[in-house]
This record gives sequence, C-alpha cells and structure tokens, in this order.
Amino acid sequence: MNEWLTTVMAEPAVLVTVAIVEGPGPREPGARMLVTATGQVDTIGGGHLEMCAVDVGRSMLKSAAKSPDGVHARLERYALGPTLGQCCGGVVHLAFELIDAPLAEVMASLRKRWREDSWRLSAIDGAPVSLLLDADGTILAGAGEAFPIINHQRGTHILRDTAGRRWLADPCLAPRAHLLLFGAGHVGAAIVRMLGELPCTVIWIDEREDMFPSAIPPNVTVEATDAPEALVASAPAGASYLVMTHSHALDQRLSEAILARADVGWFGLIGSKTKRVQFERRMAARGLPEDRIAAMVCPIGIAGITNKLPAAIAASVCAQLLTVWEAQQIAALETKAAPVRLAASR
Repeated sequence: MNEWLTTVMAEPAVLVTVAIVEGPGPREPGARMLVTATGQVDTIGGGHLEMCAVDVGRSMLKSAAKSPDGVHARLERYALGPTLGQCCGGVVHLAFELIDAPLAEVMASLRKRWREDSWRLSAIDGAPVSLLLDADGTILAGAGEAFPIINHQRGTHILRDTAGRRWLADPCLAPRAHLLLFGAGHVGAAIVRMLGELPCTVIWIDEREDMFPSAIPPNVTVEATDAPEALVASAPAGASYLVMTHSHALDQRLSEAILARADVGWFGLIGSKTKRVQFERRMAARGLPEDRIAAMVCPIGIAGITNKLPAAIAASVCAQLLTVWEAQQIAALETKAAPVRLAASR
C-alpha cells in the first residue's frame, strides 16, 4: 500500500503525481509514483503515459545533476488519444517534483502520520516550496511565509495564489476503511496478505499468539487476546467486522457483540447457509433486533465464486469489502465527513 511513500529511496528520485484528469484516464488524481535513474516505484498507469512520465522524470534527474539550481518542479499535459495514441481519450496533467531536502522531510513526516489526514502543498513555479499541512491547515513540515488556501472539498488539484503562481494541492488522507478481522487461520492470513496492498487499516485478532506470522503488513495491527469482545466494544463507529475464528461458540459470542452495536458499517461471518440459520435463531432468542440480524452477511464473498481454497476465498471476500468500502467512501465525501484520526499501531 502506497509504495511511493513507504519506499525510502537510496538514490535521487522524482515524485510524479496525477494532478488533473479531464475525461477518461488510466488513474485518478492523486495517483503517484517515484522515478529514479534506473527504475520506478508504484504506478500512475497508462502504459505509454507512464513511459513518458519516466522519461521526463529521468530528464529532470540528469538536469539536476548538472545544475542543482535548475527546474525543481514542472506540470505536463498529455492528450492520451492525439498525443500518445491511447484509447482512453482523456487528458492527464502530471506534476513532477524533484525529491529535495524539503520534500524528503514532508514525505518522512507523512510516513509517521499516515493514519491522519494531511495535505501536501508544493510550488510548481518559482522557488522550491514543499509543505505538509494537517487537516486544519497548520504547517507540520516545511516552511513557507505565504501559500494559497486549499479547498478541502476538492481532491488533488492545481491552484494559483494571488500572484498567479501555480501550486499542487495533494490530499494524503487516512484510510476510511477499517476492519476488525477475528481469526488467524489460513483464510484470515490470506485475507490479511491481500488487504496489505489496499488502502485500509486492519486489526487482526486471535487468542493464539503463535498463529500470527512474523511478517505483518504495515497497515495491520495484531491483537493476541483472550477477550476479543472488548475490541468490538472499543471499535470506531462505522467499522467493518469479519468473523472467522476456530470456534463456533466464539463466532456466536462475537456475532452477538457486533450486532449489539447500532453503528456497524458491515459485518461478515464465515460459514454456510445452515450456520446462518442456526445463528439467526440463537440471536433472535437473545432479543437482538431483526434488522441487524438480517444485515449480517453469511455466507461471505461475492456470488459465483465457489472455490474453497483460502486464496480464492480471500480474493472473493476482499472484492466484497472493496465494494462496500467504495460505497461508504462516496457517501462520506457527499456528507463532507470529518477528518479521520485513527489510533497508532502498538
């Protein structure tokens, strides 16, 4: 997830950001990648477009090596059809920034606060300026005496200050998708591996500490606990829950704890239709609301995939989660949701 940010470069590099997309394009505004003299990290998509971006980035690196006081940033426009022969047909504007000391400081600060909303603000024209702002507009990294006010209701975009100077405004928002995954078995491990590449945060819970692998994705927090219901109680509003433990009795207790909350974003329970019927009867007998019981997803996964391999189940469930999370993200943007500040990993 976010390789452009998590990868610390040992050689000079250029940060490439999709700044504007007019019409159809291979990636959305805010997609980013790093370009070095010998390689690249992450992708802005688009085949020929990406090849052109790599060429521009390496040209900037060569120029910077000859003249350190040269162009530090530039904005290039690409007509995908007429210029590049791509069938997308839209127009993409790419921002190129040499990773100098101020931008490196901004990226280092971003790596520490990826669980909080931030904004990058970089000057395209004139003297180099690279700033990191919090959701309230306070400077967290970099220095600048005067900079334009960001429109927080927009995504990545180009704006001009009163002197006509162009700036790249680039939101680096905390993941809105938050999952509590109960169960460290084969399916749970396969799901965690896939979610490690996606914009979300995961709390992975099991009482058996020896079940967790030694390598954990950076967006995953492990909780080895004998009281998993307590984590349900402390979860943020709107969180998603996925229950797949080694014990049906524990699955039952967790399901009841989850459905006792009125602010569940999504809840999936691994199992068959028969398991669902049994759980529904027990939860109804305990007085849980019918509408919450009906909202429980069991069996999990998208329709049409019946393969029971852990990797196949994980692919199906992750696709289902992405569908849910993208719909929630659209709804949150429409209601102008408050900035997200998630607790740091332990």
